Amino acid sequence: MTPTTDPATTTRLPIGSDADLAWLRHQVRKVAAGLGFRLVQQTKVVTAASELARNTLVHGGGGEVKITPLTDGPRRGLQLAFVDSGPGIADVEQAMSDGYTSGGGLGMGLGGARRLMDEFRIDTTPGQGTVVTVTAWITGVPAARTGER
Repeated sequence: MTPTTDPATTTRLPIGSDADLAWLRHQVRKVAAGLGFRLVQQTKVVTAASELARNTLVHGGGGEVKITPLTDGPRRGLQLAFVDSGPGIADVEQAMSDGYTSGGGLGMGLGGARRLMDEFRIDTTPGQGTVVTVTAWITGVPAARTGER
């Protein structure tokens, strides 16, 4: 089954400054909480969003993020698409490897974001830009405790 989205529920935010990054993190947490993501899941989603937004700003020259709630039967999730029209990624495999950086950082952005999210996709064309799309699904409710504490 393909997850359903309602274009009217997609929020688009610019990524052009450090202030935009702070606002983006706030908005992603707000949407994730509203969908029912637990605190640990919210933190993972916000961390991935922060890394990918920073990459969009630093390496892509800015762009936007599309924040879209998803429904797949009883499952609910959140999809984030980071879009830029920068130089693109010449070697995606190298860019995904831990420790690789083209900007002086720690080199954990793309690989770290991939590990934090349930789904991860990069569409890039050198000289034309990059779209990184990530999805997180709400995990089940923890089992009830039995017995005494």
